[in-house]
Amino acid sequence: MIQGTSSGAGKSTIVMGLCRIFSDLGYRVAPFKAQNMSSNIHIITEKSESKEIALAQAIQAEACRKRPDVKMNPILIKPLGNYRSRVILNGIFYSEMHAKEYYETFTLQKGFPIIIEALENLRIENDIVVIEGAGSPAEINISKYDIANMLLAKKVEAPVIIVTDIERGGCFASIVGTLKLLKPQYRSLIRGFLINKFRGDPSILESAIKSVEKITRKKNFGVIPKLAFNLPAEDSLDGASKVEIPSRAWSREIDIVANSIKNKISIDEIMTNVVGLDKI
Repeated sequence: MIQGTSSGAGKSTIVMGLCRIFSDLGYRVAPFKAQNMSSNIHIITEKSESKEIALAQAIQAEACRKRPDVKMNPILIKPLGNYRSRVILNGIFYSEMHAKEYYETFTLQKGFPIIIEALENLRIENDIVVIEGAGSPAEINISKYDIANMLLAKKVEAPVIIVTDIERGGCFASIVGTLKLLKPQYRSLIRGFLINKFRGDPSILESAIKSVEKITRKKNFGVIPKLAFNLPAEDSLDGASKVEIPSRAWSREIDIVANSIKNKISIDEIMTNVVGLDKI
């Protein structure tokens, strides 16, 4: 599972890159995001019925060389404003809800069981499922409802990598602060972290990385540079280009991202210490 220290840290991009890397290694892989708030939609047509998932998960499916599937994004929240949203469940409109109603009456009672069912089906069909979190797992004001991050990771015992955006500044404090705010049962799921969107010579980060590894007792799996690619952004905080390109061109852009990420991370360590599989 890929979680972030904030929205826009690059979770969607990292998941996309890992999906293509694992696919290139010969594994059956699928993306999964339990709950996505987005207005960027992909339409799936099934037996003359149209269903909706977030566009980010459709692009991640392409990275896996798979057709998009509603199981990859079982809950889609389409914001309407004034704390109200349209809730799409398994690709189909379910209800319009206020945020308070959504958290208090839907997430744990209705949403979480559907999320688990979709994820378990994907796990049966694939060797690896790369789960994307939402926002930050350290939003402690809503942690008891946070079915897209640590509640899910704990339920399925998914190992977690935390991604942080160094371009915004304060990335090391964000890593340490995120871990400090998590309950011990959740902190134990975290295997390490990735530093994303770096510009410059990564050697200048070495002493800081060692300090953070010592403080957190978690490993740094790599420093990923600021990447330029033409794929739709998931939200306004993402650094990806807003240029619209046809879906037939997605794969070329995905390869650019995957190759850039692969060259900057410890893929062997991620495969053995996080995924639990040997690299082919």
